[in-house]
Order: sequence, then C-alpha cells, then structure tokens
Amino acid sequence: MTRKNPKVFISYSWESDENKEWAKELADKLLENGIEAYIDQYDLHLGDRLPYFMEQQIIDSDFVLIICTKVYKEKADNRISGVGYEGHIISAELLSGNNERKFIPIIKEGNPKEVLPTFLDGKLGIDLADERHYSENFNDLITTIFGVKRKPEVGFMPKSIKKSPLLPIEQNKNKDVKILGIITDKVTVPKMDGSRGSALYKIPFRLNRIPSPLWKELFVRNWNSPPRFTTMHRPGIASVEGDEILLNGTTIEEVRDYHRETLNLCIEKSNIDEKNFLIQEEQRRKRENERIREHEESIQKLADELEF
Repeated sequence: MTRKNPKVFISYSWESDENKEWAKELADKLLENGIEAYIDQYDLHLGDRLPYFMEQQIIDSDFVLIICTKVYKEKADNRISGVGYEGHIISAELLSGNNERKFIPIIKEGNPKEVLPTFLDGKLGIDLADERHYSENFNDLITTIFGVKRKPEVGFMPKSIKKSPLLPIEQNKNKDVKILGIITDKVTVPKMDGSRGSALYKIPFRLNRIPSPLWKELFVRNWNSPPRFTTMHRPGIASVEGDEILLNGTTIEEVRDYHRETLNLCIEKSNIDEKNFLIQEEQRRKRENERIREHEESIQKLADELEF
C-alpha cells in the first residue's frame, strides 16, 4: 500500500529576508522528505486572494507548522497583518477541538515563553533554533508528520511479575477465570518427619481475577469429580481463596506430571458451568417477572371491570 504524502502549511512572519529564506529552506527540506509543504513563496500567485489562500491552506492541510519568533508572537497576539488573520483562523480551529495536534509550533529563536503566541500556550513544539540538535529535532518533526510510531510494542509480562501476589487483579467479572502461574514464594515446605503425607505440601496458583463464590463452589466440586483424571488424582485437596487456587497436599512434580491437565480441565468446566447457571438464572428471573406482570395485569383488568 502506498503511503499518502502528508500536506503541511507553513505559517510565518515576513519580518525579514532572513526569516523568509529560513521558512523557504524548511519547506524545501520537507519537500525533499516526501511532504507536500505549502508556503506562500511557492504557492501564492499574482491575482490570488491572500485571505482565501490562508484559510484554505489552514483548513485543508494535515498539519500547520507555525514558525514562532518574537515578531510572529507580537503580530499574532495583536492580530496584525497576515499573521494576525491566520491567528484568527487557527484560534477558531483550536477552539473547535477537532484536531489539537494539527498545529505544531516551530521554535526558530529564543524560548517558548518568548515566541509562542497566546493561542499556542502550553503546546509542545519542535526546537529548530539550536543548530546542534537541528537534524535530530527535524527528524522528530517528519516522524510526527508521517505518524510513524517510534514507541516499541508492549512485550509480555515477566513471569516473576505475572505470578506475584501483589499484581493488581483484573476487575472484569465477565472474563474467564484462568491460571497465571504458581506463586512460588508462597509454596509451603514439607514436614518430612516420616509421618503419613509429610512429603506433601501446599501449592498456590495465581488467578487472573477473583472468581465469584459460585465459581469457587463449582471448581471444588469439579476438582473432586473432574471430567477426566489421572491415577494420581487427589480429591479433597483443592480450595479457592481470593484470587488463588490452593492444592494442599501435593508436590510440584505431581503438578507437572499429573495435576496441571486436571486443573485446566476443571477451570474450563467451572467457567462453562457458571455461565450456564447464570443463563438459566436469567431465564428463570425473566419467566418469574413475566408471571408477576401477567398476574398484575389480570388483577388490574378484573378490578377495572368491577363496579361497586
């Protein structure tokens, strides 16, 4: 797909030949980089109406680059000459709130407080006054104009954070419950005193959200009688507390070799069972509401027919 050449309009003050040349050179650099830069020195012709030209360029352009100098600020704030007229149009566009980012201040001299007109107060601009950083800042400008995102894509959450008990819990109650991982720092230590079951310990699993009381009940029931289980299955060891599933009486090796699949099956079945129960409850509630409504309508109808 061919990327559209963005269109920009350069607004500046005719305060000196040097400033006019600087603005034209900026337009040239933008044109060289695939940007349709419009400036009066190139695009305004004899016989054209200056106000109409300015209005159309400001409205039609994707971006308006405003070369900010002390003279530009003075003319814009006091609505003097062409700069003042452009200031009226830009102010109206900004007040409409349609596209705040369309208007980009270009700092040619001084600091922003000295050169930004009142209608641009608080806007982040591009500093092209410092020759040492001109190339870098100009590249930021064209990156912005082309809408190229330089921010890296969001990666995956580290496992150490993902399994942390301090991780904020998802608030979306409609999301299926799932296991994020084992909370390793909360795994208990086996007694290993030779007594029955002393080699077993408690393993907590971090969930993506706090499940409902109904889901907790369904999960324990499903764990005790799972859809499919191994010869090493241990009914009666599962519970749900807050956003954690606890298997109290197993080992990490058993989880790896046997319980992991059963856990996933029981969670999946509990999600389905909860949804089905809620659907049935909603249907039951609707039927009850309809029964009550019909009863009330019947009472009202009969009452209206009775005369005393």
